[in-house]
Amino acid sequence: MQPAVVALGGGHGLAASLSALRLMTEKLTAVVTVADDGGSSGRLRSELDVLPPGDLRMALAALCDDSEWGRTWRDLLQHRFTSSGDLNNHAVGNLLIVALWEILGDSVEGLDWVGRLLGARGRVLPMSSVPLSIEADMLFGGESVTVRGQSKVASTPGQVENLRLIPSDPPACEEAVEAVMEADWIVLGPGSWFSSVMPHLLVPDLARALHETPARRCLTMNLGTSVSETLGMDAADLLAALRHHAPDLRIDAVLADPSAVENADALLDEAAGFGARVLFRQVKRGDGTARHDSLRLAAAYRDVFDDFLGDVGTISS
Repeated sequence: MQPAVVALGGGHGLAASLSALRLMTEKLTAVVTVADDGGSSGRLRSELDVLPPGDLRMALAALCDDSEWGRTWRDLLQHRFTSSGDLNNHAVGNLLIVALWEILGDSVEGLDWVGRLLGARGRVLPMSSVPLSIEADMLFGGESVTVRGQSKVASTPGQVENLRLIPSDPPACEEAVEAVMEADWIVLGPGSWFSSVMPHLLVPDLARALHETPARRCLTMNLGTSVSETLGMDAADLLAALRHHAPDLRIDAVLADPSAVENADALLDEAAGFGARVLFRQVKRGDGTARHDSLRLAAAYRDVFDDFLGDVGTISS
């Protein structure tokens, strides 16, 4: 029997987990952050006052049917114009999604229509029904500064001390809350830790569902922390930051590639604070890049799902 899985995140990190999870189940729902304010998404959001479509588009592309039909529509969704005019760098999929929203008047219905066009193996939902902004207090050069905007938080070198959403009490997507409550497994990460992974825990109704759901929760660690928003942080630090913002969240399993863990003992200690067991598996591609291999990640998720009932602790590869 296929498990019902809800994957949360945004951008390339969520696309990586979806590319693996789609190999295991068709009962798959992606809940996507809607705080992007840069590039094509940011321009459409500002001009048309809509949800930023970019991360939603990437999730849909990751779930496309593995056929000539699905791959062709996926490539169309991801295609970007290059010009000296207003269309420059706009993704076709962003324009398609926003056009459907205008025609149908419903963001979820519009995403479902794109999913049907792609033959998507799963469903894509926004985490909130309104566009959001991310604001962070960051320690930079020995001083605390406030940085606003997902693109700025993601690119500013410094230590994030506190993270919040604007508005602070946004409405959650009702279908996303329902999916979380009905899931067998919740998968958080990988992805930009403060700008893609953790914002889901700051939407009150969605956060409440993540705390109350009977589903198991798996946290997928990143393959590195060299990006600006996590510069100088190791895997244990990322868990500590998550615990700081969601101290009552229970996590059942932490999945980590051993090559991306500097201090395994520190990671185990932080995971124990969540009541989580740690699964070490090689999930990185073999080409030397810091990117997840879909087959290896799918095998690791299968191990997590199948072997979870063992004693809490460490499972080595």
